[in-house]
Order: sequence, then structure tokens, then C-alpha cells
Amino acid sequence: MPVKADIRAQYQLRASIIKGLAHPSRLLIVDELARGERCVCELTALVGADISTVSKHLSVLRKAGIVQDEKRGLQVFYRLRVPCVLRFVDCIEAVIKEGERAGEE
Repeated sequence: MPVKADIRAQYQLRASIIKGLAHPSRLLIVDELARGERCVCELTALVGADISTVSKHLSVLRKAGIVQDEKRGLQVFYRLRVPCVLRFVDCIEAVIKEGERAGEE
């Protein structure tokens, strides 16, 4: 029995959110935003890339619904829109640790 269109759409949406996280720089940004909001300039220094590259990463995260931004004067500040995304990151860490333990056996 084929998957219904609405269920397929839900899986597509889930995949787009996971794709939004699927880059080391974006994971680093999410980890930093877990500590609180940051301006683009702070994130640029953290990632070690030019502002254009960091802005593109932030745009991907924003389109995925993971972060939100707020312009204050000339600066743009970002924060996690849904802090529960950190549970997903914690789950990834658990998979890594479990894989390391399995490798020790």
C-alpha cells in the first residue's frame, strides 16, 4: 500500500529540517546559540568564515525553522527558535558514543 500524500509531505518536511542541520558549521552555530542569542559578527568569528558564508548558513537554518533573527540597528541577532532541536543533537551524540562502544568490543 503506497504512503498517502499527506504522510509523504510530513516526511519531506522532516527531511528538510534535518538537511538544515547537515553541515558542521550549522551544527556549530546551533551549539553556540544554545548558550544564548548571538549577533552575526560573533558567529562569523566563531565559524571562522566570511560574513557572506555565515549568513548563508543562517539563512538555511532560518528557512528550516531552527533559528529566528531580529534586527537591532545595524546588527542582526540570532537565537534558537525551537531549543528542542538540542535534544536531536544530544541523540546524535548518543549514537556516536554507542558506535564507539561497539567498536571497542
